[in-house]
Amino acid sequence: MSAVREHISKALMQAIERAQHAGELTVGELPKFMVERPPHESFGDFATNIAMILARQLKCEPRDIASVIVKHLTFDDDLVERVEVAGAGFINFYLRPDWLWDVVREAISEDAQYGHSDIGQGTAVQVEFVSANPNGPLHLGHGRGGVVGDVIARLLEAVGYNVQREFYINDAANSAQMRKFGRSLEARYLQLLGQPAQVPEDGYKGEYVIDIAREILNESGERYIHMPAEERVEAFTALAKEKMLRKQREVLERFGIRFDAWVSEQWLYDEGRVQDALERLQSSGHTYEQDGAIWLRTTTFGDDKDRVLIRSDGTPTYLAADVAYHVYKFERGFKMLIDVWGPDHHGYITRLKAALQALGYDANRLHIIVHQIVRLFKEGELVPMGKREGELITLEQVLDWVGTDAARFFLLMRSAGSHLDFDVTLATKESQENPVYYVQYAHARACSIFKQAKMDEHPALNVPREQVNLSLLTHPAERALMREIAELPDVVREAALRFEPHRLTSYAHQLATAFHGFYTECRVLSEDVPLSAARLMLVDASRIAVRNTLILMGVSAPEQM
Repeated sequence: MSAVREHISKALMQAIERAQHAGELTVGELPKFMVERPPHESFGDFATNIAMILARQLKCEPRDIASVIVKHLTFDDDLVERVEVAGAGFINFYLRPDWLWDVVREAISEDAQYGHSDIGQGTAVQVEFVSANPNGPLHLGHGRGGVVGDVIARLLEAVGYNVQREFYINDAANSAQMRKFGRSLEARYLQLLGQPAQVPEDGYKGEYVIDIAREILNESGERYIHMPAEERVEAFTALAKEKMLRKQREVLERFGIRFDAWVSEQWLYDEGRVQDALERLQSSGHTYEQDGAIWLRTTTFGDDKDRVLIRSDGTPTYLAADVAYHVYKFERGFKMLIDVWGPDHHGYITRLKAALQALGYDANRLHIIVHQIVRLFKEGELVPMGKREGELITLEQVLDWVGTDAARFFLLMRSAGSHLDFDVTLATKESQENPVYYVQYAHARACSIFKQAKMDEHPALNVPREQVNLSLLTHPAERALMREIAELPDVVREAALRFEPHRLTSYAHQLATAFHGFYTECRVLSEDVPLSAARLMLVDASRIAVRNTLILMGVSAPEQM
């Protein structure tokens, strides 16, 4: 019963294949098509527009194509009762009447596993996300990348992949950013000791730098004041990294994110992995020297221009370390790599994949999701944010304002590739306007119904589940709710395989709407014991579907609110 859409989709593809073998259709590459719920039950339980899409390619009438497909449709079970061609060429599927009752029983039977599958069959996958520079607190953009990456990992685990979560630390000792951060921290430390010192003009001026300097002063006193200047900068660069990483870990754990591995960029240099990657690229025949620099001929692999690997001063570019890092990923045996990157990185994708191809790796195994910016609004006003200017709004502050649940839910509400406006005022409302509250309240309401039934010692609780007559669930609100519950396995599968975690928030809201509608329209506990027993089973299936969806988002499912 799970993943009904996928079940129908496979049958359609097999029907087209049979029609081609019979010489009745000549289809090249099968285009993407949809299997959706029609607007009204009279049009069936599911419908597809595949014939209309193929009509453009085959230059035939959609209804004629639909008729051929239906002629070759077969199912290996009795789920689909009949299939009809309708309208301009839609194919409508009518399922057997009791299929929705089976959904209720399946959800209750599978419980925490409802919506899960084994599509991945244990395939090793790595998801790398957040990977913030250790030169400042995590901001809302890191939060968005964090929840996108974390929920992609949760989804892939739910469909049977073996997932490793990794954080890449951009901490190379010769990094200009890290040294600038070290100098900024050094200046604040010296200022606290009354020494004349200036934060670099383009340094880091946030209050958090002073807080770290004060922490170092409390721990070490005047230990660093008499150090030679360059040695002191190195010491403060190392201290800055250590303390920011520790703080980042703490905030991420509060945000519900834990990593299986933390890989240091500096470690890649220390282990000779960057040098090894550079030598392999130079041996590949895809590099050349120009103006004293070593270039990688990435245009061979579709890039718009070649890229510098080693600057004329002999220092490697960021690309060199990134290539070494991804080689290290492939060496660990992951069959699929997923990187979640921040805004303005689209142009970097092609050059990285080109470099991996130059080394003989299959770049199609690397999937890069680039999330867009988050704007923060409070009381209807845009909140300015900037790390170096000292106007930094940290992820930790947002968690203080709205809590982990609301922060995660709101940051998932748009596709990663879309800009997102985060409304702090809305996220703190305890009303149906607040989508996370609305969804969580559906779970709490379902739990409260069972609590009330137990308090009342309602006889429906004593009816054995296998004897409950679910055919009594005929009210339109009941059927609408069962249809939403039935969607969960397909939603999880699509969200996982498309790396689109935002689908969960949309589904959760639709499911909650259906449940609240059912609660309003249908009295669950009544003198009609058989009907009450059936409705209690539907409430339980709803509770499970809502809870499992929230868990996949890393959001709590409270039993009372």
